[in-house]
Amino acid sequence: MTTADAVPIVFVHGTRFSAGQWSVQLAALRDEFPVAAVDLPGHGERSAQPWSLSSATGIIASAVDSLGRGPALVVGHSLGGYAALEFARCRPERLRGLVLAGASTSTRGLSAVPYRWVAGLVPRLPADRLARWNDRLLRRLYPPEVVEATIRSGYAFHTLPAAWGEVLGRFGAEAMRHVKAPVLILNGEKDTVFRSGEADFARAHPHARVELIPRAGHLANFDDPDAFTDAVRRFARQLPAVG
Repeated sequence: MTTADAVPIVFVHGTRFSAGQWSVQLAALRDEFPVAAVDLPGHGERSAQPWSLSSATGIIASAVDSLGRGPALVVGHSLGGYAALEFARCRPERLRGLVLAGASTSTRGLSAVPYRWVAGLVPRLPADRLARWNDRLLRRLYPPEVVEATIRSGYAFHTLPAAWGEVLGRFGAEAMRHVKAPVLILNGEKDTVFRSGEADFARAHPHARVELIPRAGHLANFDDPDAFTDAVRRFARQLPAVG
C-alpha cells in the first residue's frame, strides 16, 4: 500500500512507443508510490490525436492531477524527456522532481541532422513493415515480460515526423534552467548519442546529478529494468517534502 506522503510518479514514453513502455516500472513501484503512465498525442490510445508539445504538457498535467497527491516526479524517456522538460517550463507548480532518461543531448545544430533525416524517411516506409521489424527486434533483445505491453500497444510511426519536427531545434542545455525541481539525468552507459550533452545539462541546473545504468543503451529501462526502477525509486525517496 502506498503511504500518504509517497511521491506520485508519472512516466512519459519515448518515440513511437506508448504507456506500455513502463509496464515493469509501474508493477514494481505501485505498492510504494502512486504511479501513472501517459500516452502522448498521436501515440497508443491517443493515436488519432494530432501531436503538439502543448497537448503533451496538458496530458502530463492531467496525469499528475489524476493521482491527487500534488506535484509529481515526472520520468521522461527520449521524446518523453523533452516533453517533460517543456512541462517543467510551463507547469513548474506541478513538478516535484524530474528524471531525464535518454534525453540529455541538444536537439539543435548538427546533432539534429540525422534525426531530421529519419523523420523524413519514416513516412516513406510501410507502417506494417516497420511494426513487424520492431516486433522482431524487441522480442529478440528482451524477455516477453519487459516488452509485450509495448508490442500490444503498437507503434506511432505516423506521429514521428511531427513530434521530432517540433522537438528538433528547440532544446539545449539551457532548458534545464527552467526546471525548478531536482533533476536526475538517468542514461544507459552505452547510449553515446543521447549522453552527448549530459555534462552540459547537469551543469545548467544547480540540483542535477547524472547516474548511468551499466552496459545499457538508449532503452535502459528495457536493458536493465531492475536497475532503472531502483534508480527512480531512490531518487523519489530523496525528494524533499512539499512545503
